[in-house]
Amino acid sequence: MQDASNAASHSPDGGDADENTGPQIGDPASIHVIVGTSRARVVLSGEIDAEVSSELGEAISDAEASGLPVEIDAHHVTFMDSSGVAFLARLASRSPHTVRILRAPPTVRFLLEVTRIGELLEIVDDDPGVDLDITSAQH
Repeated sequence: MQDASNAASHSPDGGDADENTGPQIGDPASIHVIVGTSRARVVLSGEIDAEVSSELGEAISDAEASGLPVEIDAHHVTFMDSSGVAFLARLASRSPHTVRILRAPPTVRFLLEVTRIGELLEIVDDDPGVDLDITSAQH
């Protein structure tokens, strides 16, 4: 799993991803956990599938270890299979707080509706931003 400081975006051919078009189908998965002062954020992008199951498990552990409410930024997810749905269900069922999904693309919303996992989550269309504690991050 990569940390937030390694969040550079690259295309599959090794070049930088085009900021105007965003991720494309076929983009490799990226999973980051950012712990803020009042919530933990898991940022997902690219193809969330069985190949990243262990990274999803690590993300759950890291988010839960924070003891904070968890939100999932799914804005740049281009594909999600049952592994991603299972990740969301596991997180929602184990968290003492309601898990929020931020900016879910239509493919993710469809999966949440069909599987009814969306009933366990709060789906939010905007991004409230990450609340980092800048003073402790500088030390």
